[in-house]
Amino acid sequence: MSCLKGGFSVSGAGEAIFKNRAQESFRVCSSIGALKFKESNLNDFWRKTLDVSDRKSVSNLTIKAPPNYEPINAQPSVCISKAQRWWEKSLQPNMLEIHSAQELIDCLLIAGDRLVILGFYSPGCGGCKALHPKICQLAEMNPDSIFLKVNFEQHKVMCHALNVHVLPFFRFYRGADGKLCSFSCTNATIKKFKDAVAKHGTDRCSLGAAQGLNESELLALASNGLISNNSLQNPAENDEFESLVLEEAGVPFALA
Repeated sequence: MSCLKGGFSVSGAGEAIFKNRAQESFRVCSSIGALKFKESNLNDFWRKTLDVSDRKSVSNLTIKAPPNYEPINAQPSVCISKAQRWWEKSLQPNMLEIHSAQELIDCLLIAGDRLVILGFYSPGCGGCKALHPKICQLAEMNPDSIFLKVNFEQHKVMCHALNVHVLPFFRFYRGADGKLCSFSCTNATIKKFKDAVAKHGTDRCSLGAAQGLNESELLALASNGLISNNSLQNPAENDEFESLVLEEAGVPFALA
């Protein structure tokens, strides 16, 4: 709402008809010409409406304020509240979101003998959402295990190359044994997940380098252009390689 002092003018093209309807509003009809209100009393306009209708068209319609008009600067305030997404809630330090196939390969290789649980989810999957809090609790209860998360919607090509077609879906990896098991799991079958953690999460010493993805999976990823051919050969495990991968992947915890 504007406060009009001393009068204002409306200019356009054609002619205008001014009417006062029961002193409640001002109406301008036909095509607007030069409509001017000079030396108007403030009370003539306060809490009333100016109704402008044009049967032909209105172009270049301007409302000019008088010289002594004092503008009021109003800054709109827009508040956008971004609710935390369900798959970002209650995350533990040993839970990591995977952003690329190469990052997945690197994390599996540098995990050493630690149990790695690779989970596939979708933001629109009701079963994934319901299961998420329990997975976070299990991650907290098993701090020595690594929980990797892959967003199916963002990495469909990678998931298809790894033969993941149902959600939620999990794979268990550990050291030289590579993939230990894989299965789909929901709240109703959470016992299967807990049993797998208890079985494969026991202390032990690996007799070889971590295997990670198998050769056929690496070939499938390479054929889809998700990794380079150099990734088909597992790099030698050493501190320099591990530090480089951790730095590039932004891993918030030590994998070794």
